[in-house]
This record gives sequence, structure tokens and C-alpha cells, in this order.
Amino acid sequence: MKEKLNALLEAAKKEINEATDENTMNNIKSKFMGKDSEFTSVMKSFKDLADDAKKELGTLTNEFRVSFTESFENKYNEIKTALLNKRLETERIDVTLPGKRVSAGTLHPLTKVRIDLEDLFVSMGYDVVEGPQIETDDNCFTKLNIPKDHPARDTQDTFYITDEMLLRTQTSSVQVRTMLANTEKTPIKMVCPGKVYRRDNDDATHSHQFMQFEGLVVDKNISLSDLKGTLLEMARGLLGPNTNVRFRPSFFGFTEPSYEVDVTCFKCGGKGCALCKNIGWIEVLGSGMVHPNVLRACGYDPEIYTGFAFGVGIERIAMFKYGITDLRNIYTNDVRYLNNFARKED
Repeated sequence: MKEKLNALLEAAKKEINEATDENTMNNIKSKFMGKDSEFTSVMKSFKDLADDAKKELGTLTNEFRVSFTESFENKYNEIKTALLNKRLETERIDVTLPGKRVSAGTLHPLTKVRIDLEDLFVSMGYDVVEGPQIETDDNCFTKLNIPKDHPARDTQDTFYITDEMLLRTQTSSVQVRTMLANTEKTPIKMVCPGKVYRRDNDDATHSHQFMQFEGLVVDKNISLSDLKGTLLEMARGLLGPNTNVRFRPSFFGFTEPSYEVDVTCFKCGGKGCALCKNIGWIEVLGSGMVHPNVLRACGYDPEIYTGFAFGVGIERIAMFKYGITDLRNIYTNDVRYLNNFARKED
């Protein structure tokens, strides 16, 4: 038996020394140590031997296993090292070559402004609420105190789907839905961003589709000073800490009193330049105290509750903030153009 194991070991070592790849080495291991190998057959014969013979054969098989394993592992490691060195040689990286620029996407400027506005108002305790873009005539106009004969309700200004359904012209309809849904008539503090649609000719400053960001606060003892403080905080949060606001009387059917709100020109700081037409102020939004008829139509008692509302065009803020001169460029989805905003600081 000893001669048989020695001959088997010599044959194994000879094949190990001649092997040149990992696959051959694995086949050799299977051949000489696998379940169908001669060595395994020898191990199976143990049960038929006497105790003295078992002891002698155990020593021999152990010596075979140790010697085979040592030869196998040395050769296997040698082959792996050779393959690794070859790979390092053929796949060498020249660290002196210039790196490849990784193309990364960037947020759309309108998305950036929307996120900034939402973050700002959420920090002041507002809820962000969204609503459907297909709206009822009642929610979009009637409950907002806009009479049937108002020009905004004409087909030349509004995209009607049916006599009662339309593409919303303002996100104020979300304010109506929020007040109606609040069956317990508790205080409301919310903002509603989203797309709106109006029949308009597309040019550098107008679009048939644009985005609004409106806010609504309803509670007891809400006053104009609350509105002014909120809009001042918004202007400074978006355009810088030195920004001021100016209120000018205006008219909106759903607020009374109503105001156009200007901010100091962010380019000249209010000194006067071509951007602000040398007056130092730029109009940015409309606002006012919620009209009692709107509160009443939405289930709130105007004798108990008051509120304020405001609305700003997200495109308008984006154009100011990022120096966009043509509104149509925002909607071209030209990656080359949009990549410009990846380098601008928010």
C-alpha cells in the first residue's frame, strides 16, 4: 500500500509541476483527491483492516495528504501570482493621463426655485398642498369671487374642456379645495405650487403654461402686517438679506384690499439700472387680504376669521435669480442650456 501511495503521489506532483493554469490545477485536485480518486478508494478500505493495519495506513494517507496539499498550494499560488502580474502589466493605468469628466445631471431652474420656496415656507410652519390641474369652473372662479362676466372666464383667456371643466388658470383653486376640505374650519397655513394654463402667445416674457406658487393663511386676527412680514421674509430668503418690499394698491377679485408687491432690484440694490428701468424696484407678485366673500363661500365666517393670500410666478423668480432673459429658453429642455445652471450658486 505504501508503494501504491508513493507512486500516486509522484504522479500527482509530476502533473502539478506541468500545470500552467488554474483550470488544470482544479482538474488535478479532483483527479487525485476527489470522490472517485484512487486515494479515496484507499480511504474507503479502512473499514476492512485490522487495528494495526489501520494505524499504519492512517499514517501513510496523512503523509500523502500533507505532501499533496503542500505541492498543490505552492503551484496554485505561483500560477495566481503569474496571472496577476500579467494582468497588472497589460492593464496598467497611466495616472499622468487627464481624467475623464463624469457627466452629471442638474436640477431644472424652475425646480430649484420651487424647492427653495417650499423649504423657506416649510421652515415657517406652512404645509405644502397640491391639487388637480383639471379644475371645475366653480373652484377656479365662482368661489374666488370672480363674476360670470369677468374677462378671465372668457374662452379667449381660458382653456375650457367642457362648460364646467377647465385647465386651471391659477393655483388659487387649491386654496379653495383646502378650505372646503377643512370641515372643522380650523386655521390654515399652506402654500400650493403647480402648473397653470392660460391662452396666451408665447414670447420672451409670456407662456400659455407656467408655474405659480401661492400661499394662504386663515386664522383669527390675521392682519396686513402679517402679510407684509411674510413676504419680506420670502424676498430676503430668495434674493438676499438686504432686499426690501414695497406694497402698491391694486385690485384682485379674491382679495380686499389688494396689493402689487415690488422688491428692491437685486442687480443695483435699489439705486436704479436698466433692469429695473431706473426706478430701483421690480414687481414680483400680487397679494392681499382674503375677500370676505371667498371666506364665506368656503365655509368660514368672515366675522370671526381673516386671512391673507399671495401668488408669485416661479418663472419670474427664476428669471430674476438666474439672469434668464427669454422665458422660452426655460422650456426648450436643451441640456447644453440647462447645464449652465449647474455652475450657479443657489
